Amino acid sequence: MPDLLIELFSEEIPARMQRRAAGDMKARVTEGLVEAGLTYAGAAAFSTPRRLALAIEGLAKESPTVTEERKGPRVDAPDKAIEGFLRGAGVTRDALEVRDEKKGQVYFARVTRPGRPADLIVAEVLEAVIRNFPWPKSMRWGGGTLRWVRPLHSILCILTDEVGEARTVDLEVDGIRAGNTTEGHRFMGHGRFAVMGFEDYQARLKRDKVLLDPEERARHIWQEATNLAFASGLEVVEDKGLLEEVSGLVEWPVTLMGEIGAEFLDLPPEVLQTSMKEHQKFFSVRNTATGRIERFVTVANIETADHGATILAGNQKVLAARLSDAKFFWENDLRVAKEGMGAWIEQLSHVTFERQLGTQADRIARIRALAREVAPMVGADAELAEEAARVVKADLSSEMVYEFPELQGLMGRYYAEAAGLPEEVAAACEAHYSPLGPSDEVPRSSVSVTVALADKLDMLTGFWAIDQKPTGSKDPFALRRAALGVIRIVLENGLRIGLDRFIDGQLLRHKIGLNRRKASEGEIDTLEEVLDEVAEHGVFGAAFHAVLDRLKDRDGAPETGEGSLLRTVGDAVPDLSTDLLAFFHDRLKVYLRDQGLRHDVIDACLELGSGDDLMLIVARARALQEVLATEDGENLVQGFKRANNILVQAEEKDGVEYSFGADPNFAEAEEETALFAALDAAEAAIAEAVKAEDFAAAMGAMAALRGPIDDFFEAVQINTDNQVVRRNRLNLLSRIRHICLQAADLTRIEG
Repeated sequence: MPDLLIELFSEEIPARMQRRAAGDMKARVTEGLVEAGLTYAGAAAFSTPRRLALAIEGLAKESPTVTEERKGPRVDAPDKAIEGFLRGAGVTRDALEVRDEKKGQVYFARVTRPGRPADLIVAEVLEAVIRNFPWPKSMRWGGGTLRWVRPLHSILCILTDEVGEARTVDLEVDGIRAGNTTEGHRFMGHGRFAVMGFEDYQARLKRDKVLLDPEERARHIWQEATNLAFASGLEVVEDKGLLEEVSGLVEWPVTLMGEIGAEFLDLPPEVLQTSMKEHQKFFSVRNTATGRIERFVTVANIETADHGATILAGNQKVLAARLSDAKFFWENDLRVAKEGMGAWIEQLSHVTFERQLGTQADRIARIRALAREVAPMVGADAELAEEAARVVKADLSSEMVYEFPELQGLMGRYYAEAAGLPEEVAAACEAHYSPLGPSDEVPRSSVSVTVALADKLDMLTGFWAIDQKPTGSKDPFALRRAALGVIRIVLENGLRIGLDRFIDGQLLRHKIGLNRRKASEGEIDTLEEVLDEVAEHGVFGAAFHAVLDRLKDRDGAPETGEGSLLRTVGDAVPDLSTDLLAFFHDRLKVYLRDQGLRHDVIDACLELGSGDDLMLIVARARALQEVLATEDGENLVQGFKRANNILVQAEEKDGVEYSFGADPNFAEAEEETALFAALDAAEAAIAEAVKAEDFAAAMGAMAALRGPIDDFFEAVQINTDNQVVRRNRLNLLSRIRHICLQAADLTRIEG
């Protein structure tokens, strides 16, 4: 079996596109070959800044001969129909076979497609792949029609047989004819050279200063960088994303370590690291004793006679200019911070957060109000929480964050410390954005937790209020991440918080803000009274609805035919609140499934009360899953479902609800009497355990019903001819359902 080697050689491909492009090339070529009937043993794709390469081992020499049977028209069909079938099948009329079918005699043809050599198939597939390559961005270069990410210079495409003899595949794309030659490094190579196969290709590239494998280049860079740092008693700050990017910028990595000017060493290490990474693609080198960034590692693409001295000198000159800007921003920002950051906070009143939701200053006002309400629930000082909420967004106005947006929050901590604010406030400035990803740490201190929750809840309720919810895969405002952040903060800090009251109050704040222009000054005061009521009782509380009804009576005639402001606001909030809580539940399911909890178990616990108490839901779900893992738990579910199915069918047939009146005096069998006693004991035990939130005990008491329920179904017939006994037994099944549903909604359990 021959081996296939393909190389597409071009000008420099952007580093961010190389990994995906190599994968796309491998997938599209191999899929095309397989569809054409060619099998292969293995394939590997590679990339450098100037080439995509694909090596395929054990490729079939030709596609197999395939014979297929085609059904044609009936024998009495018009001649034109029969002639069309003959042309399509490529046979003559005397080669047709006549068979009897239900609707008459029908022509059949046996069509044989001979196999084709691998060369022809490879040429067809590769041309199609090149012409339809899925680059994120591409354009035509020169006068041809081919679109490519950068000008394509040459195509290498050879098949090598078992004895090592190579032949070039006959292929031409947009005037570029495939050959058996390539070239190495742009500056250190020795021109074009011919290759005989993959091993020869890889070895000759290395001789001409090209490391073909991006993984090998990354390993080489990291090993050399860490060795340089270790020799100076320092360490390289790990950055896998930067390492992958840099390995895509060079074909022959030459690692060099340089020094940072002494005047810049007092800049925050994060500023140095971000500036060097974003502008220069440098790795930061840290002093492990002090935590300061003192040096940098750069990766050149060429070996020089002076061992990189000239390269380092140029890099240090450019870096000094960049860091001078950063130092200027830092010193200016520190002056504003030491004055209390008031100027920055004032600027936020001119920065739009979202067109309908107002400015950043409006958002801060909402977060401050919500933080005061959340603080007591997490054990935080309300005054500190409000002060933290006041300044957490201030750094958005700073020059440093304007230059490096990814430093928002972190710089806020530095500036809060410079302003002399309490440590809890400074920590909240950095932590309130967390968690940003599944591996990111959640805030831990009470003030940070408070502000992080207020920030995310305001974000979610705001976009719900203006009907900008995520749809499908689109989530431009990262609301799924915000909801998951709330869930992780609550669960990983073990917080017992009812989200409803905060969701309700914040939705109402948003609705008031959105409708403020329609309201008179008196109505705004009235709505603030409603907010106070919501903070106390929640939107779903009877007291809230009583206040709404009273205020509606005072509201007078509807405005512009759309109803009063209070009616508009008051009626909208409960529906939005329910919908947002359902969104939280969807995110919670994803989070818990990743932790090994079954989706049906989660559903069974979400259907019970206190759906806004996430800790309660998780505790119940974990206890239920543990019980279902036992034989008693598994069999109990089957018994429960049998009881529930019989009951549902009987209620539909009889048109009544069997929900009370089961009397042990009508029990006929010993097993029936025993079930009554077991249900009495379980009902009391489950109710007491649920009240105490001891869900393990509640699930255990429920699982203990497995035996009595099984014995009952073995011993008695539910739908007996005696209607009194039948009704009593159906009411007994209703008791089984009612008691089990106190612990979990077993109707949601699959299987």
